[in-house]
Amino acid sequence: MSNVPTATGPRIVNRLHRIEGQVRGVAQMVEDDRYCIDILTQMQAIKAALSRAESEILKRHAACCVAEAIASGNAEEQQQKFGELIDLFEKAKR
Repeated sequence: MSNVPTATGPRIVNRLHRIEGQVRGVAQMVEDDRYCIDILTQMQAIKAALSRAESEILKRHAACCVAEAIASGNAEEQQQKFGELIDLFEKAKR
């Protein structure tokens, strides 16, 4: 990943740190024996935040790695990058 959009890196890391804090908060809620629906609501928020982070990383991959493979004209590299995306989508369906 040579031409990684450096502006997205810190944003993604900040998002992941916020998610980390949310997870710690949910653990504390469980320890405090908080109402289950409140805990589940927070867990849904964490899943949504993870999904947004995943989308950002996927966009980053497409903008860098896949675009570089296309620009390279190297058919083998192009097939590899597209194969990675297909594998990722297949895993997501499970």
